[in-house]
Amino acid sequence: MTIGLLLITHGNLGREMLDTVNGILRQCPLQAQAISVSSDCDPEAMYAQASGICTGLDRGDGILVLTDLFGSTPSNIAHRLTGNHRVAVISGANIPMLLRILNYPEMDLEHLCEKAASGARDGVIVTPCRPGS
Repeated sequence: MTIGLLLITHGNLGREMLDTVNGILRQCPLQAQAISVSSDCDPEAMYAQASGICTGLDRGDGILVLTDLFGSTPSNIAHRLTGNHRVAVISGANIPMLLRILNYPEMDLEHLCEKAASGARDGVIVTPCRPGS
């Protein structure tokens, strides 16, 4: 299995997340790229760029696309990709999700999505405030 990974996010968030995780893991076991979407972007041009990247990343097993905020321009671009590529989209990208994905690069697209979602959920830990703190 060789899944491609594409992050489509506001600003440089996706690139920074990839750089951070690559620093932690010391390698990136999947072909991965990030697209930075600015507030004044042309969504059609960004979609064309994302579609071209998907074509380059696809080795036959599909592409996992992460986006930061459901319903936003990056998310809308990501969801449009499902019409022309074998793509699964997950919103709410975070570092624990990305680490989980890159620790299971041999998984197929469906199972990798499940791992990603569990990494995101399990990576959110609330430490309650103590009285007097």
